[in-house]
Amino acid sequence: MPTREYKQRLRAESAAETRQRILVAVADRMRTAPTEPVSIDQVARLAKVSRSTIYVVFGSRAGLFEAFAEDLWERTGLADLSQATKSADALEHLRGAMRAACRMFAGDLDVYRVLFTMARLDPDAVGQVIERTESDRKHGMKHLAMRLAEDGHLRDDVTVEQALDLLWVLGSFDAFYLAHVGRNLSVDDAADLLSLTAERTLCG
Repeated sequence: MPTREYKQRLRAESAAETRQRILVAVADRMRTAPTEPVSIDQVARLAKVSRSTIYVVFGSRAGLFEAFAEDLWERTGLADLSQATKSADALEHLRGAMRAACRMFAGDLDVYRVLFTMARLDPDAVGQVIERTESDRKHGMKHLAMRLAEDGHLRDDVTVEQALDLLWVLGSFDAFYLAHVGRNLSVDDAADLLSLTAERTLCG
């Protein structure tokens, strides 16, 4: 007869599988109907769970999208982006972070595109998630701008705030999307274009 620990492990595995199935359903809905809002009822049907199960697992619609965004960042390469920021050289930090960010976006391009669009249309749920993420990105870009200044890479006529402004624009999903899709550049070529633009504009 199964022990209590075994039963608990089975319940935990079942809960994890249910959670992941719901997150996959959100992504599937975004890919198949990118112009339509993502509803809890639709996600529940795709994941083959009840509506109440989603609220039990994630607490709220906003909680669902927060968990979804975190899962998206992690499975498309957040660890690589974090590693790139640890480079001893500020310019290598810039180049590595730009390439890692572009590869993240490309890791699930359609879902990222829908998520950033939904943030404008659904400010109470998706918008809050993207706002927090963009706030983190701003802090990261400011850290990079300060590193470029401290290492003596910034031109004399460029301030840290001006560097932050440009890095903020070039490191955005929109900038990558325009280069990759709009100009039909490969992911790495788009990253090289964005980092080269930053270096030539900001650095002496």
